[in-house]
Amino acid sequence: MQNFICTTCGTQYEAVNNEPEQCMICTDERQYVLPSGQKWTTLNDMQTEKIWRNDIKQKSERIVSITTTPKFAIGQTAYYIQTKELNILWDCITYLDSPTIAKLKQRGGIDLIAISHPHYYSTMNTWARMFDAPIYLHEHDAKWIAESSDYIQTWSGDTLQLTEDVSLHCLGGHFSGGTVLHWNKDNGTLFSGDIIQILPDLQWVSFMYSYPNLIPLPAKKVKQIANDVRTIPFKTMYGAFNRVITHDANDIVQRSANRYIQALNGSFFST
Repeated sequence: MQNFICTTCGTQYEAVNNEPEQCMICTDERQYVLPSGQKWTTLNDMQTEKIWRNDIKQKSERIVSITTTPKFAIGQTAYYIQTKELNILWDCITYLDSPTIAKLKQRGGIDLIAISHPHYYSTMNTWARMFDAPIYLHEHDAKWIAESSDYIQTWSGDTLQLTEDVSLHCLGGHFSGGTVLHWNKDNGTLFSGDIIQILPDLQWVSFMYSYPNLIPLPAKKVKQIANDVRTIPFKTMYGAFNRVITHDANDIVQRSANRYIQALNGSFFST
């Protein structure tokens, strides 16, 4: 029996004898199945092929990014956050190998894993087993768990306080349980996954129900997300694709939400 991994989204499934017929993440309208059809791999095959490696880069004194190269599946970045109480892995990537494990163990290992939404569940249970770390997922997204595990702990409500200065906030939007992580250190840092998507110029963000299929969120939902983060103190924001806003991040979210709502309402531009 093998834990097959969807090559399009990077999600690992329960161990079975034969490849699953389809990936429930990719057949959802927020993702896609390529015209060539559903394809699978395993973590063992990926390690044996020696095509991929993980780039581990210091982003600040206590924040490290982890990105697989060449790109695999969606290509998101995970962040390793060293707070005064816990070492946290925020979001997850599929590829995990011995050099990555060794480097993280040298830094003190992983105490806790928290994930923004199902597109980044990837091989979360493999990471959890390797570092003996619980995984925190919002209960609204429990139906998207493809591989069950005793490490998974679902939480409910709008906010979960993990430590004195780290909290999870459910904003919804992209997924019902769409979550961001707030680190209330210095001027505050928000890790947004792509619940709030940082754009290439680092001066704007955006919001979508489906990014690859270009399905927008309703204006009402975008306004609610902006209002929910308005009272969270943060100047810096880390996004899912190694983009970082280093100043006035909350202000950028607010004016970006206003622009998005104006565009949906037809008052931002005319064509």
